[in-house]
Amino acid sequence: MRVILAVLVLVLALAAVPIYLMVSSTETVLKLVDQPKVIGTKTPFKVRAENSHGVRWMTVSVAQDGKSSDTRVAQAKVQQLFPERGAKPVEVVVNLGRESTPSLHDGKAKVTVSAVSNDFMGKTTSVSFDVDVMTAPPRVTADGVQHYINLGGSEMATFTPSGAWKEAGVQVGDRKFRSFPLPGHPGQYFSLFAFGWNLPTDTPVSVFAGNPTGAVAKTGFWYKVFPKKFRQSTIPLESMNLQRLVSQIDTENKIPGDLVQRFVYINNEMRKQNNQKLADLRFESENKFLWNGAFLPMVDSTVESRFADDRTYTWQGKKVDEQTHLGFDLAKLAHSPIPASNDGKVVLAENLGIYGNCVVIDHGFGLMTIYGHMSEFAVKKGDMVKKAQVIGKTGFTGLAGGDHLHFSMMLDGVQVNAVEWWDPHWVKDRILSKMDVDLKTDDADAPKGGYPTPKKKGRKKKR
Repeated sequence: MRVILAVLVLVLALAAVPIYLMVSSTETVLKLVDQPKVIGTKTPFKVRAENSHGVRWMTVSVAQDGKSSDTRVAQAKVQQLFPERGAKPVEVVVNLGRESTPSLHDGKAKVTVSAVSNDFMGKTTSVSFDVDVMTAPPRVTADGVQHYINLGGSEMATFTPSGAWKEAGVQVGDRKFRSFPLPGHPGQYFSLFAFGWNLPTDTPVSVFAGNPTGAVAKTGFWYKVFPKKFRQSTIPLESMNLQRLVSQIDTENKIPGDLVQRFVYINNEMRKQNNQKLADLRFESENKFLWNGAFLPMVDSTVESRFADDRTYTWQGKKVDEQTHLGFDLAKLAHSPIPASNDGKVVLAENLGIYGNCVVIDHGFGLMTIYGHMSEFAVKKGDMVKKAQVIGKTGFTGLAGGDHLHFSMMLDGVQVNAVEWWDPHWVKDRILSKMDVDLKTDDADAPKGGYPTPKKKGRKKKR
């Protein structure tokens, strides 16, 4: 009797299931997220399987030298008697490499992901892709040169990476600086790097080499960091023409708040956005030298503000903001011609928020110069320029309280003190002496009109 009842229940249940579900099977759509090209000891990637009937299980196999290793990576919690309808996708993270497949060795391999549909037919769908197995860690050897680094300054290191590596360079704290083949020295690389003005002097500096699996080799080299005390100043907003400054940047009055709040937003949040756009220009830098000799300042100019000046802004005696000025404010006569500091390619020529009309010139290998607050442009993006060529005129566009040039230098996205690059002796000793390239620099590179002079007392300060 019990057997008859069981059979009756089964028949009634089957009668409730549409016939097409009993005999049909659906294709599983497999999506591989961040599909790896290289695997090492433990390389993760995500697999997404979509099937309206659900996924019964998935397996991943790694084949090398004619041998295959299968691992079941996902399975339905309950293997249902009847297929689902409208089942949700299944997502799993798969770890590939020697940890899960100890027999793997460096070389080529094939990965196959398979999924079985959770219906009566149990249809299998598979996707395969090739990978390189890379388990040997990279190695790197640093140069034996002594490196003297100024806080906020630049330096160059050479090194030799070996083994299986893809990325190499210099790491300063958490910041990585790219490297490029050293001209005339096969197998060696160089990296121009910056020691940020706001870093502790004991921030570690090392060269590194890493492979796509995440393995990284690091080694130190001899260096000494010289601390520097940067200037501090307090600027009462009552002394500034806030209405003019804010209205020429926020032309459509989109920033909420009163005049002081709008200024603080521009000075703070917009500054971050503008500086990020400048930093991202490093990805447009040419992988070759475009510059020649020491960099040229705007001669016979007066230095109104220096690199890394710390500015506290007050309103009615209370602090409302604090920012660091990452450049030099150089003043001459109104609408003075601005010379290109060195040979290069224009990668930006447009209005850029606090910088107003701004030009950025790429000099190769991540080295760039920035020219802000211009009244007019004489170049456009894509133009090749020569040292001392006029690229525009000074002005007070953007967040400028008077007519001047805001000049800054940037190394792989980090703004640095330009004084070093203006000095032909520094350029020769710290950069060119380590290379076999014809980038001549000597005393003839010194500007004939003299370097910028410190601000004279009583001269109105530019913002």
